[in-house]
Amino acid sequence: MLSSSIISTLTFASQQVTTYMGILILGAGLLGGVCNIIVFLSLQTFRQSSCAFYLMAMSFVNIGQLLMGLTIRIMIYSFGIDWTQSSLFYCKFRNYSLQPCVLTSVTCMCLATVDQFFATCSNHRLQQWSNIKLAHRLTAGFTLFWILYAIPCLVYYTQIVSPITGTIICTVAYRTFQQYNTYFTMLGLEGILPFSITIVIGSMAYYNVRRLAHRTVPLIRRELDKQLTTMVLVQVFYNIFVFTPFIVMTVVSLNTSTIQDPVIVAELQFANIISFIIFYLYFAVSMNLFCDE
Repeated sequence: MLSSSIISTLTFASQQVTTYMGILILGAGLLGGVCNIIVFLSLQTFRQSSCAFYLMAMSFVNIGQLLMGLTIRIMIYSFGIDWTQSSLFYCKFRNYSLQPCVLTSVTCMCLATVDQFFATCSNHRLQQWSNIKLAHRLTAGFTLFWILYAIPCLVYYTQIVSPITGTIICTVAYRTFQQYNTYFTMLGLEGILPFSITIVIGSMAYYNVRRLAHRTVPLIRRELDKQLTTMVLVQVFYNIFVFTPFIVMTVVSLNTSTIQDPVIVAELQFANIISFIIFYLYFAVSMNLFCDE
């Protein structure tokens, strides 16, 4: 009796958190994304900046992630509508589309950090690596690469009957790919690698910015570099906060498939909901960080 009460409470709490926090994050994220894109496109200073271009591209894919990822979660937990259960095509396509959005977003964050390092270097040859044409090519190249990289999601995601709930769920049936996707893609490509790059290169860019005052640099250029570097560094440390719970819970969930206790399963599902909400804060707040610049 007590276990049923705990499960009911956790299920209700999951629905409430997803509904209210999810809708709030979705609304703020979409508004912030549009605001960012308008700012980056309307100001000539930003239009000529390769770092600003990376941030604008990140805003576009973040909007896609919110629409394809968070919107569906709100529909599932708040209204009981799950299109991944009724359509095998949508099950595959949704999970396929989410991976390039996340990977492109963190890649743009890394490129923006590296770009600011080059832009603030005293070496003129290194400064030449910070240019808008290269930014266009790298963004297009990496986006295409991640779109191709995610193709296995179309193959391995499928609909199966859950042994716990007895309902149809959209998941990976091939365990080897699930482990690869979790440990290499999520933990490595979406977590450890971009965090390491942005922390190390971002610190170097910050060191360069502190030396700008001692160099002969036009005032407008100096202030723009300081502004963009500050944006990037704030984003770097914010990313660590929002990505870590999601990655930890993803790894934990992968290794608890044999748990039969319904209370523990409900607790893990609630923890997963919280980690997902924090995870989607990245796609919403990361865009709003730049909105007032």
